[in-house]
Amino acid sequence: MTTTEEFFNHINTGYTTKGDFITLGSAMLEGETLTNAFVKLPLKTLNRHGLIAGATGTGKTKSLQVLAENLSEKGIPVLLMDMKGDLSGLAQPSPGHAKIDERHAKIGLPFNASKFPVEILTLSEQGGVRMRATVSEFGPVLLSRILDLTNTQSGIVSVVFKYCDDHQLGLLDLKDFKKVLQFATGEGKEEFQEEYGRISTASTGAILRKIIEIEQQGGDLFFGEKSFDVNDLTRIDDTGKGYINILRLTDIQDKPKLFSTFMLSLLAEIYETFPEQGDANQPELVLFIDEAHLIFKNASKPLLEQLESIVKLIRSKGVGLYFVTQNPTDVPEGVLSQLGLKIQHALRAFTAKDRKAIKLTAQNYPDTDFYDTTDVLTSLGIGEALVSALDEKGRPTPLAATLLRAPMSRMDVLTNTELDSLIDNSSLVKKYEKNIDRESAYEILEDKIKASEEQKAQEEIREEKEKNNRRSASRRSTRQNPLVKVLTSATFIRSALGILKKFL
Repeated sequence: MTTTEEFFNHINTGYTTKGDFITLGSAMLEGETLTNAFVKLPLKTLNRHGLIAGATGTGKTKSLQVLAENLSEKGIPVLLMDMKGDLSGLAQPSPGHAKIDERHAKIGLPFNASKFPVEILTLSEQGGVRMRATVSEFGPVLLSRILDLTNTQSGIVSVVFKYCDDHQLGLLDLKDFKKVLQFATGEGKEEFQEEYGRISTASTGAILRKIIEIEQQGGDLFFGEKSFDVNDLTRIDDTGKGYINILRLTDIQDKPKLFSTFMLSLLAEIYETFPEQGDANQPELVLFIDEAHLIFKNASKPLLEQLESIVKLIRSKGVGLYFVTQNPTDVPEGVLSQLGLKIQHALRAFTAKDRKAIKLTAQNYPDTDFYDTTDVLTSLGIGEALVSALDEKGRPTPLAATLLRAPMSRMDVLTNTELDSLIDNSSLVKKYEKNIDRESAYEILEDKIKASEEQKAQEEIREEKEKNNRRSASRRSTRQNPLVKVLTSATFIRSALGILKKFL
């Protein structure tokens, strides 16, 4: 048996599945594609998370697009974090190309151009479905971690939430939260101190500064109502395809705090809302986080710990998380160890640092007798990748340099007209477009403070009147009648006595 035949059997045996699967492409050996040596991903293991990595221009985004399309076709909804704004083309079919036909002939798969049901989401004032969350939904622990607070400051946040619960004050947006903080060290200081103990003005000031930092990055748009229902991410269209929800993040790349805030709140909400799946045959939802290094690079230690914890736990809810980044070293070790699928595009060895990163990357893949992994990592072409997945029993599949299939949808963005039409026809846009500002902590405390100020003003007026009345009474009591004054004067008395003496 030749090496090629041996490799072919090795791949076919290692990627055999009993249940449903996605065909990613066909395996390659020594730079040549082996037709029908299919690299297949079992749907059963796609909730075990994954990584798509590679240097700029090597095809990461197209791999993400292929996975999203095939998941949608299998009836699995998808959420894409679109940092660069180049994924909206999923809503339109591919125009086709001779090179695509050539690629698919090598793989052994027919090429079928297709469009997919797409929903455009937004965190900002861009067009699309507005995603919001209330401060209450975050809770004190998550909010403290996002703000990177000290233990003392976290304690104050917990007290604020407790006060609002005890007094039926809704914490909906950031102005609600700021108002309660200001009230705790201002007009309501005595009330707070009596019920919960003294609250430091310095600590509340530090918390307020961190809230303002989030506000400046657009957090005031994110916090509020109507709160987004995560169940709307799991919709299926009339043809049985899962919706591909594209969250446009082109305008918040330089706002890592807002992005981290959103990511954690979303994952926490999904974890709390979705039921336990057990050993399901396919995921309930798959999330792709493009440019994932933006999360990890700017995240605080508590935030990273929270994220790592959620990555470990959310799998049981039938949710798969896929990180897209330039280098696997961008992802913390604790998170990287949880990733079952790895699609590694080419890496460039320009510097000593690059070569070190390549060696570290190669160590993350299973050993193979057919490749020198380090060499392959630097020689892969565009649309080629090293693939390592999990089989249906959770075991690593054979490492395969893979010629990846082409996207069925357009590999370009929608025009402005197409995008506007997509947004205008969305039922979810209409559901979430209105910004609701109902009575909450801010309004209630404002009314309370006004009522208190009015009461104080009335008391001051009454006290002033009483003081004036006392002064008037005092003046009246000391003011003598003129006749009495004359009769009691010393001169009059001496004169009267003199007259009396004459008579006597």
